[in-house]
Amino acid sequence: MTSDRHSSLFNAIADLVMCHSPSGVEQEVNRYLLDRLQTLGVEHWQDEADNIIARIPGDQAEGATVPNRPGAIAITAHKDEIGGIVKGLSPQGRVEVRKLGGSFPWVYGEGVVDLLGDHHTLSGILSFGSRHVSHESPQKAQQEGKAVQWETAWVETKSTPETLAAAGIRPGTRMVVGKHRKRPFALGDYIASYTLDNKASIAILLALAERVQRAAVPVYLVFSAKEEVGAVGALYFSQRHKLSELIALEICPLSREYPIQSGPIPVLLAEDGYGLYDETLTQKLAQAANQRQIPVQIATITSFGSDGSIAMKFGHVPRAACLSFPTDNTHGYEIAHLSAIDRCIDILEQYIST
Repeated sequence: MTSDRHSSLFNAIADLVMCHSPSGVEQEVNRYLLDRLQTLGVEHWQDEADNIIARIPGDQAEGATVPNRPGAIAITAHKDEIGGIVKGLSPQGRVEVRKLGGSFPWVYGEGVVDLLGDHHTLSGILSFGSRHVSHESPQKAQQEGKAVQWETAWVETKSTPETLAAAGIRPGTRMVVGKHRKRPFALGDYIASYTLDNKASIAILLALAERVQRAAVPVYLVFSAKEEVGAVGALYFSQRHKLSELIALEICPLSREYPIQSGPIPVLLAEDGYGLYDETLTQKLAQAANQRQIPVQIATITSFGSDGSIAMKFGHVPRAACLSFPTDNTHGYEIAHLSAIDRCIDILEQYIST
């Protein structure tokens, strides 16, 4: 990939990362996406489940039967991110939080977080307590091998109950990493950032919306809601649209237990924690990659699920696949190669255009 394409993709992802979107409170990224799709002149809408959908028309009409050609397909990228959810507030301005999705306080570390109140955002400090303590303090256990848990962490706001109430901070308020420390960092040809899962995949969908005006079959680009808490948006969409295929865009975790190499080569998943992906569709995507002379890796992973595997497990779609890019530190400060992300665009463009 040229440096110009690196720069353009980096900037697109950075814009998305800076849009807060914890599961169920995704209005900020929604506004960005609706404005962007409007600018692109793409047919799009927002459904009752808070999904945003763009439609690329196809040469084949929906519902028609043509040999070797599927009907309508969906490509999804979830727009929600993990974080925390407020459980309680103390008179001293401490806010108790619990996990939202697969978040861990030790991943974020002590630092600025944003509380997305009903009226405005209020920043605080995710806190674990002082280090200079004895066994009389519960924080001592965290210095001796026990991981920090949400139950022993809190958000320090130094605000009065009246100030918190005025901001609309209450049980159920979402907490995310503060914008103060959220902007992505360039690490050579890699991008490093919170919430590449799944803002980088959203950038892929937006690139497809820009580059493909007509596909071989009708294609829904689904910016899905509430994936991190059960693929809620994708299940709603796939239940209400007759789809022959669903392709989920995702990160792919890098770990010594998986035979996946870091770098510019995308990954197709054969299986995850929810079950098998469709082998025929996976091989079709591999063939599309080969037509663009793009190598791919294939892997099975655990402790993972996607819009695709969940929708297929519950019988909403007959075939699903997951196209992903290798990512370090998943659900943390993630690192991915920009070429791997960009190659996903090329693979999908090839697949839906032929």
